[in-house]
Amino acid sequence: MPQIWAGVDIGKEFHHCVVVDERGERLLSRRVFNDEPALLELIADVLVLSEDALWGVDINHGGGALLIGLLLSHDQPMVYITGLAVHQASAAYRSQGKTDEKDAFVIADQARMRQDLGLLRPGDEIAVDLRTLTARRLDLVNDRTRQTNRLRAQLLEFFPALERALNLSKKGPVMLLTGYQTPAAIRRSGARRIGTWLKNRKVKNAAMLAETAVEAARSQHTALPGEILAAAMVARIAKGVLALDQEIAELDALIEARFNEHRHATLIRSLPGMGTLLGAEFIAATGGDLEAFGTADRLASFAGLSPVPRDSGRVSGNMRRPRRYHRGLLRAFYLSAMASLRTCSASQAYYGRKRNEGKGHKQALLGVGDDPTLAVPPGGRPRLRSRRAARALLIRD
Repeated sequence: MPQIWAGVDIGKEFHHCVVVDERGERLLSRRVFNDEPALLELIADVLVLSEDALWGVDINHGGGALLIGLLLSHDQPMVYITGLAVHQASAAYRSQGKTDEKDAFVIADQARMRQDLGLLRPGDEIAVDLRTLTARRLDLVNDRTRQTNRLRAQLLEFFPALERALNLSKKGPVMLLTGYQTPAAIRRSGARRIGTWLKNRKVKNAAMLAETAVEAARSQHTALPGEILAAAMVARIAKGVLALDQEIAELDALIEARFNEHRHATLIRSLPGMGTLLGAEFIAATGGDLEAFGTADRLASFAGLSPVPRDSGRVSGNMRRPRRYHRGLLRAFYLSAMASLRTCSASQAYYGRKRNEGKGHKQALLGVGDDPTLAVPPGGRPRLRSRRAARALLIRD
């Protein structure tokens, strides 16, 4: 049993640490700079009070990464309390004010009283790398979506027919806009010249795309004010979209190479609908080691796939979606279930049965199982995709 509890309110430049004893009395309160020498000095001072210390933090990444790494290197046990839990618990303490010192005290006191907090463990090196790579890829995909929307809006201002005719989610139409933007320029060049230009840049169906562009140009002969500058902006944005596509492709290669190095890569890829990217997101979200969850049901709850009761008085059996869950892990399971509907007959049969029972698309999709005969045991709940993944990996371990 710990003798003291150290709560740390994590900040960008400074942290605040409060240490309490078994009675909740403060033994230490200090604001510390987020730098290795200052943090090492804090750890040493806390261990002088007692070597049996339990640390609590409200952020497990970002600004708290250095402190967490130092604590793990010193074999210090540590628990994670979410910021929402700290905020809700603060209402039960004296004073309505909010300060870093009070938050640190609440973290330490909650770590002292609560027995349901899991210990933070050293991250799997591959899982940490995949978390970095998948997070960066998601940012780039979001950037590409924003750039594509800007491209559509800009093109719509002076050439709506071309905006309507092109599918800007594909590389070929975006490549076309880097060289040709205005109706007059497209009509002047003609379909043959544009098709050759696209073919030299390795665009698929270059001739068909060129014909589509020329047909759109023939429907508009009016040059709108600001067309020249707007066309230049379209070309600039289109080049930016292609650059994002190139960086996303490079990241995909890095993710695949790193994912294949993981010991569970083959097993995860064998799950219906779970490819390299979704498998990498699964490892990044779970840390690559499912021992911390213990059971498949806990993993399903962590992913937001297990309903929670909202009963009161005579109202019972009122099941609702949980409010706290890992959004990234739920996304991986949702997309894998959607992909499995195209290739897995068991998933298709289970999905169809749930729709026939009156379930909506999202409800049926989140409950897709791996075997329709085992998906809903008699008197039980559906075995969700996260449970299947957890059972497979736990058995392998």
